[in-house]
Amino acid sequence: MTKLEQMLNEAASVVILGHVNPDGDCMGSCLAMYRYARKRKQGADIRVCLKNFPEKFSYLDGYDQIQTDVKEETFDLCICLDCSDKERLGEFGVYLETAGASICVDHHVTNTGYALENVVEPGASSTAEVLYGQLSQELLDKELAECLYTGIVHDTGVFRFSSTTAKTMEIAGKLMGMGIDFTKIIDDSFYRKTYLQSQILGRALMECIRFMDKRCIFTVVKNQDMEFYGVGPKDLDGIVDHLRTIDGVECAIFMYEVDNHMYKVSMRSNYVVDVSRIASYFGGGGHVRAAGCTMSGSIHDVVNNLSGHIEKQLLAVSEDG
Repeated sequence: MTKLEQMLNEAASVVILGHVNPDGDCMGSCLAMYRYARKRKQGADIRVCLKNFPEKFSYLDGYDQIQTDVKEETFDLCICLDCSDKERLGEFGVYLETAGASICVDHHVTNTGYALENVVEPGASSTAEVLYGQLSQELLDKELAECLYTGIVHDTGVFRFSSTTAKTMEIAGKLMGMGIDFTKIIDDSFYRKTYLQSQILGRALMECIRFMDKRCIFTVVKNQDMEFYGVGPKDLDGIVDHLRTIDGVECAIFMYEVDNHMYKVSMRSNYVVDVSRIASYFGGGGHVRAAGCTMSGSIHDVVNNLSGHIEKQLLAVSEDG
């Protein structure tokens, strides 16, 4: 029996939390945990709490049961998924503070070990992959498989990122074997975009700028751009990944304005740059090849500050080579 199952067995009330603005791995992991807990602890008080979650994941079991408001209540157990530090839990962090026990299941190398128990595997492709190893196989079903597969697909970029391993593919294969419509999951939740999302993507790509001998690239979406196209932060998913695939690019930076002189930054790298180190320096976090943070200043200030850290890593590799 895993530590997660042991703690679940001892709890009469459970709350499941993920990070703010949950992505596919967070959504898939949280809803997989929600279904699993309900199956294993029938009659227990099980909740899943998230905010600002994308509608494209509405096919996942339990999506319509997600709670979005904080209430004055406590739980025996708080399960945190795909969240590297307690600040990223947002306002739901109060449930972590007041819970009788807590466990975090994650794969971020920047995880701070903030829960009472922490199951963190930085080498795993996704939190969904880590969670799969914590669950009893006999309780897995098609709906659970859809959740876990969604998490793995999104954090591996449909098995394209370097974090994808033979173990990742083996788990994905077992989940596919449970009868899920994996093609539809990939098309509808990963590739399909609305007309407006395609327009803002085109705008962002059209205005991208290469620098540092064309090895780096960045683009920015301002508040006025989002207002003009009628889109929000959720509609900006995937822009940084398009930048990363441009020929010759090692490091891609995408920023969108969240306030006056305040930007949400997403970074991706291909082979050399550890963007998690850079993001951590500026108060963010993530993975070696995919990370993010929030930075203040002008666009020039933000890019200039990031480029200094990127250049140091590129020079270090050149000197070693």
